[in-house]
Amino acid sequence: MFHYHCLNPISQVGLDGFSSLYVQTDNINDADAILVRSAAMHDLELPENLEAVARAGAGVNNIPLQKYAEQGIVVFNTPGANANGVKEAVLAGLLLASRDIVGGINWVQSERQNDLIAKDAEKEKKRFAGNEIMGKRLGIIGLGAIGVLVANAAARLGMEVYGYDPYISVDAAWNLSRDIRHIKEVDEIYRECDYITIHVPLMDSTRKMINKDAIDKMKDGVVLLNYARDLLVDEEAVVDALRAGKVKRYVSDFPNPTTAGAKGCIVTPHIGASTAESEDNCAKMAVKELIDYLEHGNIHHSVNYPECDMGICSTVCRIAINHRNIKNMIGQFASVLGEADLNIANMANQSKGEYAYSLFDLDTMVTPQVIETLKKIDGVLKVRVLK
Repeated sequence: MFHYHCLNPISQVGLDGFSSLYVQTDNINDADAILVRSAAMHDLELPENLEAVARAGAGVNNIPLQKYAEQGIVVFNTPGANANGVKEAVLAGLLLASRDIVGGINWVQSERQNDLIAKDAEKEKKRFAGNEIMGKRLGIIGLGAIGVLVANAAARLGMEVYGYDPYISVDAAWNLSRDIRHIKEVDEIYRECDYITIHVPLMDSTRKMINKDAIDKMKDGVVLLNYARDLLVDEEAVVDALRAGKVKRYVSDFPNPTTAGAKGCIVTPHIGASTAESEDNCAKMAVKELIDYLEHGNIHHSVNYPECDMGICSTVCRIAINHRNIKNMIGQFASVLGEADLNIANMANQSKGEYAYSLFDLDTMVTPQVIETLKKIDGVLKVRVLK
């Protein structure tokens, strides 16, 4: 029996994926797994028995990844599950920035008591005239799940699409329309594109990558869109560029005191993935990840441990070991199992940065004494018997 705890409301469609082996608990200290969306976990004390955290979404800045890795807690996210919802929000942002739709709506609201509103609208509408996006150049920085969908959709709308991603995956490359122009230097996007949208993860190397130097390289009147993370953009530099007329519009899904109400900024309240479909998809994917890990020890889409999959165990016993990525760990594990007269029928070992993960399928059941010996090996963070 497994217990799970939800730190945020999680779509019931996803929770329905749990079998009768799983029970929801209101007490986090009883949980084997946690499901979370946006709740801050950095100051949260977790029980020793916790095995995994699944974020029903892509961003994990609300989760202390290394701290949990040190405790042998695997953190999952759900990349691509909300991609279509964000893609559609980006397309809406493109249109809102090109046509002064917001200004027009606000004018109608202000004139709602005016009996001559229809007549006056014919006079006022020129104030809200804009441009069409067809034929314009769109630069996409980051061709992951969302970036690829945005690129393909924009191309179908008649835009000339430039894509930049030096680390594009094979799957993404296969899914990318042949009409997309793959750019090798991001500066070319800055120089050539009328619209620029960013879809990269927040890391030290990408923090404030859209800064004054980048903006200075851009075309006058460029439109910037940010549906990824607010800290990817130096927003003070963007507001300065809006005042100077260098940037025409800044569309962001991350409200803050710098951009909220600033002239030229169109800011939405972090609703890019807030669709019923996205929430359902993220929840279903997160539940599947937890089930595969808790029952079989397989890891897919972890952000602090490596991918590792040995399918369903067909032998008597499977052991899962979370450990540091240091030399001679496999040799020590094999020695302990060999000395206990246990035959390794199958095994897998993968590493990711400072951490590694090993699975061992055994022909005979392991004893508690062997598990305790494995736990005492320097560098071992957690040992589980799965079958």
